[in-house]
Order: sequence, then C-alpha cells, then structure tokens
Amino acid sequence: MPDDDCGFPELWDEYQWERFLQEQDQKTEQYFSLFEKYAEYPDRDEIIAREMGWNPGMDEDADEATGEFWAEAADDFDSSVDDESEDDELSDDSDDSDDDSAFSALENSEIYLQSMELNRRVYQIIEKNESLRNHPLGVELATRASICSAKMAAALCGDDFSEMGMTIAYLKRSLKAANDCLSASAQLHEAGLLVASDNLAFTDMLFPIRERLVDLMGEYRAELGRRRGD
Repeated sequence: MPDDDCGFPELWDEYQWERFLQEQDQKTEQYFSLFEKYAEYPDRDEIIAREMGWNPGMDEDADEATGEFWAEAADDFDSSVDDESEDDELSDDSDDSDDDSAFSALENSEIYLQSMELNRRVYQIIEKNESLRNHPLGVELATRASICSAKMAAALCGDDFSEMGMTIAYLKRSLKAANDCLSASAQLHEAGLLVASDNLAFTDMLFPIRERLVDLMGEYRAELGRRRGD
C-alpha cells in the first residue's frame, strides 16, 4: 500500500491511483505475453525478469521479483502487499485477523451481496443457454458481472475511508463493469438471445448497484477532499 517510505504521497487522489492501476494492467499484460512467449524456455524466469526490468543480472532478485509479480498478477493486482513484520508469528496472526475483518465487511455490505446475487443469476441463465455460452456478448455479460464484484470487493475490503483515492478508483472500475454488463444484457435481448424477463431482471439488479456505487464515490470524494484540505 503506497506510503511515504515507498516514495508515495500519503493520500493519492483517484486519478493518481487510476494511473497507477493502469500501469499495473500494462505490466500484467506484458508479463503474461512474455510468459506465453517463453513458456518452454529453461531460463524463462531470468528472461522474463530481464524483459520486465527486474534487476537484470541478479538471478536471486529476479526470481524473487518474478514470484512476487506472478502472485500479484494472479490476483488481478486487487490485493495490497502487507508490510513485513519482524515477528513472523505475530505477522501471521495479524494477517489472519485482517483477512477475517475484510471478509466480514464484505459479508455485511448490501451492495456487494447484490453484486454476488447478480453473478449467480447471470451464470445460472448462461449455464442453461448454450447459445449464450458461445456468444461474445454472453461472455461479456458474465465477465463484466464478475469484474463488477471483484473491483467492488477491492474497494470495500479495507478500513473505512482508508486509501480513499484507491477506493474511488476501484469503485469507478466497478461502475464501468456494471454499465458494460447492462449494455451486454440489452444487446443480447435485442438480438433475441435473452428473453425480456431475464433482461428486466438484470436491469432491476444493476440499477440499484450503479446508484449505490455513485453515492459511495461521492462520499469518499467528499471525505478525501476534506482530509486533503481541498
């Protein structure tokens, strides 16, 4: 998580965080492209580390960087790296407590539960309809519903009003995914691949999610502005 020790300002705004996240997206795409290109090479990790700019010529550091980046990429860069503790046992206990707290916060979040219900309904309907499973818009509908939930979880799993700029950036991504999901549903209905009742059900579920996302972004923006003295 960015802080002064890492050379980052304490309170980034949503635009600084968005630039940061876009950079991570680009690095993720670069990594997977290199991984696919050099998958069969025996010295794959060293090649990838060199291409990624991870301490070229230092094998130990390169291997460590590769492992860390792979773990973050696999998690879609949605998880922040916890600070290392001098006491490993205490650090493990603290991490477990933080995870439990984050999960509890999501369990009690109405909007997150709504997004998960949306996911359940989307996959339930697509699973029953082979034409949707094989259609690009069906894939888009399912993918965007999942992204909506994932980005929302990344935004809401932290402490209240902590890293507010990052939270807003993730909420914006969740909102975009919700809008894309709504568009895919409407296009599938227009194409005759989604019955009116299912399209209406998705619309009824998505509109409250979108409205709440906008409200949350406003709340975090107001608080971030207050803390930054804007």
